[in-house]
Amino acid sequence: MASGKINVQTENIFPIIKKFLYSDHEIFLRELVSNAVDATQKLKVLASLGEFKGELGDVKLEVKLDKDKKTLTISDRGIGMTGEEVEKYITQVAFSGAEEFVKKYKDKTDAVNNIIGHFGLGFFSAFMVSAKVEVNSLSYKEGSKAVHWECDGSPEYTLVEAEKAQRGTDIVLHIADDSLEFLEEARISHILTKYCKFLPVEIKFGETTHTDKDEAGKETTTVSDKIINNPHPAWTRKPADLKDEDYKTFYHELYPSTFEEPLFWIHLNVDYPFNLTGVLFFPRLKKNFEVQKDRIQLYCNQVFVTDAVGEIVPDFLALLQGVIDSPDIPLNVSRSYLQSDSNVKKISAHITKKVADKLEELFKKDRADFEQKWEDIRVFVQYGMLSEEKFFEKAKNFALFKNTEGKCFTFEEYENHIKPLQTDKDKKLVYLYTNHATEQHSFVEAAKARGYDVLVMDSPIDVHYVNFLESKLPESTFVRVDSDTVERLIKKDDALPSKLSEEQQKSLQALIEEQLPKEKFKVEFESLSETDQPMVVTRPEFMRRMKDMSAMGGGNNFYGTLPDMHNLVVNTNHPLIARILAQTDAAKQKQLIRQATDLAMLSQGLLKGEGLSSFIKRSVELIG
Repeated sequence: MASGKINVQTENIFPIIKKFLYSDHEIFLRELVSNAVDATQKLKVLASLGEFKGELGDVKLEVKLDKDKKTLTISDRGIGMTGEEVEKYITQVAFSGAEEFVKKYKDKTDAVNNIIGHFGLGFFSAFMVSAKVEVNSLSYKEGSKAVHWECDGSPEYTLVEAEKAQRGTDIVLHIADDSLEFLEEARISHILTKYCKFLPVEIKFGETTHTDKDEAGKETTTVSDKIINNPHPAWTRKPADLKDEDYKTFYHELYPSTFEEPLFWIHLNVDYPFNLTGVLFFPRLKKNFEVQKDRIQLYCNQVFVTDAVGEIVPDFLALLQGVIDSPDIPLNVSRSYLQSDSNVKKISAHITKKVADKLEELFKKDRADFEQKWEDIRVFVQYGMLSEEKFFEKAKNFALFKNTEGKCFTFEEYENHIKPLQTDKDKKLVYLYTNHATEQHSFVEAAKARGYDVLVMDSPIDVHYVNFLESKLPESTFVRVDSDTVERLIKKDDALPSKLSEEQQKSLQALIEEQLPKEKFKVEFESLSETDQPMVVTRPEFMRRMKDMSAMGGGNNFYGTLPDMHNLVVNTNHPLIARILAQTDAAKQKQLIRQATDLAMLSQGLLKGEGLSSFIKRSVELIG
């Protein structure tokens, strides 16, 4: 029997580990299972190199609970340890067996890249939840004797020879009274599923019973191991070996509560200048910015680390789903958060490029299919263009405009489409758009009657997107169709003559202003076509855009505090306006003005409550 003290430098390691090293105590199981996987992977490497000539046999791991004994055991049939190795790798906390193994064999086989451990502290996470930890181990080396190591969380430990029939290591945790939740089967099952679902070695946790009946009605019961992980997830396999169904199955394995299929996916596989594998899925985003419940998951050699991947992927890519796996992403000692460095920036840039390349490939390969998917990916593409200059440079070739007829155009195609009619007197190209085709139907139809084309820009992000495009598209401006009368949306030199004199306009203006709150409406006169509306309510483009941006959390908050201001534009050429002026009965004249202004307000959804009730009553009286 031997006893000793764990490395003098670690006199106070246990309280530090318990209180500070791991913010979430459930991590202990991830660390211990990862170590067991490493022990198994090491044995496979040695077998492939001929340094282990025995039978590998069944190398699955097993996690066992014993509530009566208050123990949780993690067993592997991997490389095992001799007494000296236990002294070296466990009692010298700062030493990592994984790192030493990788250094020794890295020039002989690529398989060492699958070794998970880096820090040498993972084992001691067991003391966060344990009153005592036992290790029983038998090395793969011929003639080795089994050893038993035991420690109660103080720096003292004992190490003795033991009896163990099978190669490998059993770690037995005697769960502490303040951590009894880790004796619950459901709790352990949840942790294993969360962190170990895709580890490269099968993990058994319990058994499943299946009963079959034959034709005679005789029942046969079979008991099999309950394997909680998929050792060969899609991202670890070659794209050529996978079918669409394989990717879809994997998607639902990642996000079991998601019932929709992904639109498409990107398989990442990089080995220089960094190691990176993964699969990114494009979900159906529609127009809404929903908080992503199912986010991109970060793995390190198939061990789940986090789904907070803001350091690795730009914000707009967080709208995607899937997996990124890289041993080159720097983690802190507890593997719980990312540490920023140049590799992270390179990985982020690479993922952005791969996503842009994939979208461009889809656009070129099958444009009709891409156009069908456009509504589902539009918010994602626009967000990417707004936030990443390099993404914009690629995306401007496949980003689409969609008009009220449902037809799609690239930027270049649309410019050529509208240039003949929608160039104003200052040679600027005017992009007309609606953010609600139904509510703004009359304005859209008025623009189309002039031969103009109207875009549909109705996503939440379009408020910022139009400003962005004005800075990117040369000599261009975006104008919402309800921001002005149709004659003034695109300013031309050929203005229509007015049928009202300035004196008549002043006289009528005074009568109209009596009917409207001055703080909300400004009365203007314009010579429009006789077929246009007699009165139109518009909202100045600049003010509306500033208020919209303020509401979205951008722009100047000053504008958000200002009251809504609208223009009431009077068509000086409409017959109704001439009739109002000619009306000698003051009461009827007032009634006609009120009816005309209410109609204009109604078309913009501004007539509500008492005003709407009065309008309905008055309309009935006029009809009668």
